[in-house]
Amino acid sequence: MLRIAWGITGCGDQIEETFTIMKDLSDRYDLDVRVYLSKNGELVMKWYKLWHDLKKKFPKSKVEVGANSPFIAGEMQMGKFDLFLLCPMSANTTAKIAYGIADSLLTNAVSQAAKAKLPIYLYPADQYEGSISTILPDGKQLTLYMRDVDIENSNRLKQMQGVTVLEQIKEIRDVIKRHVEDPN
Repeated sequence: MLRIAWGITGCGDQIEETFTIMKDLSDRYDLDVRVYLSKNGELVMKWYKLWHDLKKKFPKSKVEVGANSPFIAGEMQMGKFDLFLLCPMSANTTAKIAYGIADSLLTNAVSQAAKAKLPIYLYPADQYEGSISTILPDGKQLTLYMRDVDIENSNRLKQMQGVTVLEQIKEIRDVIKRHVEDPN
C-alpha cells in the first residue's frame, strides 16, 4: 500500500480537477491518502463545495492548527509516508517554500520532508508567463495573469534538492503509478 501525504493550500485553480484525480487514484490503486489542508485550503474546498465530499472520501483529512499541528512532520520523519504531494499550491505557499520559510503546516511539511529525504512533488499554479483560465465556484471563467515574481518563485522550486515540480496536475497519475509499480 502506497502511503501519501497530500497537501492542499488555498489555491482554487484546478482544485476540482485535483480532487477528481485524488478520488480516481484512490479508487484505482491501493493507496492510503492522508489529506492535510492549510486553513485557506479548507476555505477553498468549502467555497468550491468540495468539503463534504473530501471528508467523506478521505475521512482522516486534517486542517492546519499551527505550523506543527497536526504533527505531519513527525509522521514524515518516522517513515509513515512514501511521498509528499502538495497540489495545488498558492503563490503564497510557493514563495515561502522557494525562500525556505517554514511557518505554516504545509511549508513546514516540505522542509521536514526534505530533511527526511521523503520524495516531494509540488504543483505551483503560477509557473508560466501569460495568462490562464480558471473556473470559479459559480462555474464562470476567470482569466488570471501571471506575475514575474510568482514565475520566478516556481522556477526556484525546480532547483531545490529532493523536490520535483509538476508542470501539469495530470502528471500526478504517472507519479503515483510509478511509485505503486516500484515502491523503492
